[in-house]
Amino acid sequence: MIIMAEDFNSVAGLGSIEQVIEKSKFIALVAPVRDMDEVEKHMKDTRRTFPNARHYVYAYRLYRNRMEKASDDGEPQGTGGRPVLDLLQHRQIWDAQIIVVRYFGGVLLGTGGLARAYRGTALLALDKVGIAKYAPHVLYTIYTTYPWYEQIKYGIRQKGWEIDKEIFEEKVSLNIYIPVEEDLIFEKWIDELTNKQVSREREGIVLRA
Repeated sequence: MIIMAEDFNSVAGLGSIEQVIEKSKFIALVAPVRDMDEVEKHMKDTRRTFPNARHYVYAYRLYRNRMEKASDDGEPQGTGGRPVLDLLQHRQIWDAQIIVVRYFGGVLLGTGGLARAYRGTALLALDKVGIAKYAPHVLYTIYTTYPWYEQIKYGIRQKGWEIDKEIFEEKVSLNIYIPVEEDLIFEKWIDELTNKQVSREREGIVLRA
């Protein structure tokens, strides 16, 4: 499992917004993305949803490989993708892509006007969607007998820890996420609660919102 031990910001979900500036229509679309497949899918979906636009300006940042890219898509260099990427960088946002679609209205905005239009539309969409903070959590798998199951589940929820998956077989297995700063607290708690009668595996560290 890949270990990722730093907090970072991402977008809280999908969202879009539209505005008209000097007769040109600008549509910003925000999406969480985890890899290049999702980046490309977001672009294809956008082109399909908004056909015949003049420009599809975009920027994205991927956390895992620390990869980022911006495209002006035919606008003067630095007037489209760069302002959108600057916005993501300034807010320290990763695993996100913003596409700003432009339907040209016949009025030239100039380089400064274009940069303000693209960044401003992206900012409106980003503010609408909101930001989610991702933090490192330890993923554990707990293997428990049925008599302990309800008590363990109740205690986990009382402490605000997250149960991701439950499998009921000869024993019950639960996947749970513990904030890294509470790792030792969890270890002590589960041992004291069950008198060390319940086994567990420490699977690794992942990022969760």
